[in-house]
Amino acid sequence: MEMTMKISEEQERKSKSAKLILLFAMVSMTMMFAGLTSAFVVSKSRPDWLKDFQLPIAFYFSTAVIIGCSVTFYLAKKAIQKGNRSATTAFLLTTLVLGVLFVILQFEGFAQIVERGYYFTGQGSSITTTFLYVVTVTHLLHLAGGLISLLIIIYNHFKQKYNATQTLGIELGAMYWHFLDLLWVLLFLFLYFFK
Repeated sequence: MEMTMKISEEQERKSKSAKLILLFAMVSMTMMFAGLTSAFVVSKSRPDWLKDFQLPIAFYFSTAVIIGCSVTFYLAKKAIQKGNRSATTAFLLTTLVLGVLFVILQFEGFAQIVERGYYFTGQGSSITTTFLYVVTVTHLLHLAGGLISLLIIIYNHFKQKYNATQTLGIELGAMYWHFLDLLWVLLFLFLYFFK
């Protein structure tokens, strides 16, 4: 009985520590994006700023897809907490597919911008498109970390490391994905309204 309590307390401490570290990482990422968006706002006063620039349609679709990622990851976490391994598998794999689709749609959005004659660097670029590129690529780099962690979570799930009482890896992954999803939605709204 006492041994079980010690293990439970140790797991609780480990869980709190891991969540706190992730929270600090998310705060630092938020500060970085706050700096980028502040520079974006300051640059809007430049005479070469594109006042009539419209976001590509692929960014709208990618926003819907990333919201779907949050839903499926949440459902995966709930399924493992209930001990439903097959549902957890389905929701984790769906999250992975949606995450990859998000990345594809982001690159499709870049292609749509270039098709309109706007470039991110070089002679045909503008400060507007360069900022858009920097903000979205920075988010994509953080999402790449999320995809890698999701692959590790899926691997660990298939190795049966998670169950109704051991969900820390899935919980941390879900926290990070929800953060990335919320971050993209806020960035999208920022880029949509602050033209």
